Amino acid sequence: MKSDIRILTVEPYLSLEKAREPLKFGAVVVEDGVYCHVRVRVENRAGQVADGWGAIWLMDFWAFPSKVVPHEVRLEAFRRLNADFCRIAAGYTEFGHPIAIMTELEKALPDLKRRISQEMALAEEIPLLGALVCASPVDAALHDAFGMVNGIDSYSGYTADWMDHDLSRYLGPAFAGKYPGDYMRPAFAPELPAFHLVGGLDILRRADVPPTAPRDGLPNALEDWVRRDGLICLKVKLKGTDLAWDLERTIEVVRIAREARVEIGADPDALRFSADTNEQCEHPQYIVDYLRRLRELDPFAFDHLLYVEQPTERDLRAHRYDMRSIAALKPVIIDESLTSLEDFALAMELGWSGIALKTCKGHSNALIFAAKAAAHGIPYTIQDLTNPGISLLHSVGLAARLYPMMGVEANSPQFFPATSRPEETVHPNIFNRRGGMVRTSSLRGPGLGYRVAEIPRRIFHQT
Repeated sequence: MKSDIRILTVEPYLSLEKAREPLKFGAVVVEDGVYCHVRVRVENRAGQVADGWGAIWLMDFWAFPSKVVPHEVRLEAFRRLNADFCRIAAGYTEFGHPIAIMTELEKALPDLKRRISQEMALAEEIPLLGALVCASPVDAALHDAFGMVNGIDSYSGYTADWMDHDLSRYLGPAFAGKYPGDYMRPAFAPELPAFHLVGGLDILRRADVPPTAPRDGLPNALEDWVRRDGLICLKVKLKGTDLAWDLERTIEVVRIAREARVEIGADPDALRFSADTNEQCEHPQYIVDYLRRLRELDPFAFDHLLYVEQPTERDLRAHRYDMRSIAALKPVIIDESLTSLEDFALAMELGWSGIALKTCKGHSNALIFAAKAAAHGIPYTIQDLTNPGISLLHSVGLAARLYPMMGVEANSPQFFPATSRPEETVHPNIFNRRGGMVRTSSLRGPGLGYRVAEIPRRIFHQT
């Protein structure tokens, strides 16, 4: 097809960004991170040339947790993997659709992560999830560039008019004649509920805010975030190892959110919650006990809990835990364990209720997984990696074109607001929630809708 693209150049740009406040999830605390932008220059068959952009955290804490490989070493491994994958992508000269190109490029990841692990003598090999994270900004940039060079909204390019291959190439003969666009909205949903993260260290009440808290005009306590932003959706990080603490934390979060919404004249019954232990539960029974006790102690909190996310460790094959006991009480959503279609199939066999899609695992994969989930009536969520800047624009845009459960996670305005200042000037209603919503009217134009030409970030304007 004339719209097919080939890669000309791939350039990564790394920056160290400091968190406004520490983010605790699972057993780790994040105080800063390396943020990776990637620019991909492409040419279509008509000889037209354009740039596309993608970005993501190189978040080893989440994608490569280890007790034997230090954080600094893991981060260096991610830097190398990202740089090497960019070089591999730059050497790929075949024309194709971004999904087809990325599917081919991802075949290099197993050998690449193995080689880097050996060269660095790592005590544990880089997992596939870590490799996907390092490759994901290239994927996003390819899709953005595809739209830019062809002068179209990238999401319009997932139909038979723009793709040589239907979904049967990835999902089997049942998907013959089907394309990702068949499972998408024709335009961005104008608004989405934004999930606000309540991290393990987050302060809940204003009276408990210490004098050392940031004084930058942003709230420092959950009750003030709810009052200011009219929050509807909250994602509560739990320990997964202390049932009494987890129950008390959940009930207190729900109580505070209800009180704050009443104070601003908003309906407390609109509140929805999710709970996430980030793999810390030794067994599914922990969450069964948590849900049963929550139902006894606070029926409102139980009734307004939408789902539980990834309670047990990520290796599905190590224990083959049956999740049906949790799913009988509340939907249980797989996240860290989901890196392939094989994982998807095994998760459904083991009784998981649905899947979490994240742009940090790849835009192409998200489109394929969403199609499979929709075709089989499997619910999915759109989560983030505390995405700032264009990575949040990307994640919100994806959610606004798909049909996720309830809304989209959007944590960076809370933890990394300074990182997104340039993008906020063009997209204020994505980085500032009102009525608990992010609004997408600023996402427009060709590509993924970033409008980088208008964003005052230096790297976007380098030739």
